[in-house]
Amino acid sequence: MTFPWIYPVRAVQALFGVIVIGLTGYVVSTFYNGWSYSDTVNFLLFLGCWTTFVAVPYLAISPIWFPRLAHHYVIPAVEVITMIFWFAGFIALGAMLPRPRCHGSACSSLQAATVFGAFEW
Repeated sequence: MTFPWIYPVRAVQALFGVIVIGLTGYVVSTFYNGWSYSDTVNFLLFLGCWTTFVAVPYLAISPIWFPRLAHHYVIPAVEVITMIFWFAGFIALGAMLPRPRCHGSACSSLQAATVFGAFEW
């Protein structure tokens, strides 16, 4: 039995999702008591959680262990929905950030989250 090539891809997806959770979670915790932050940051935080805890486990585990749950229309639908979400999320966050450069750790964290969101897409 050969090792499918998709499992390392799923592991990298989960890793990038955890990185985005950490970066956006930092921004949310930084601005929780003081300034307000955009819903775009919340959306990217949701996307990290969605990818890490819902999409990747479903796409990696269900075809092997739960073949009745791995319907041939549901798996591409989860892939497409996740792809559209990531595209919308990193574009929205990239459009929200200041153009030339930003100062401060929260802004740099959002820039890094945008880059990892683009990689995730």
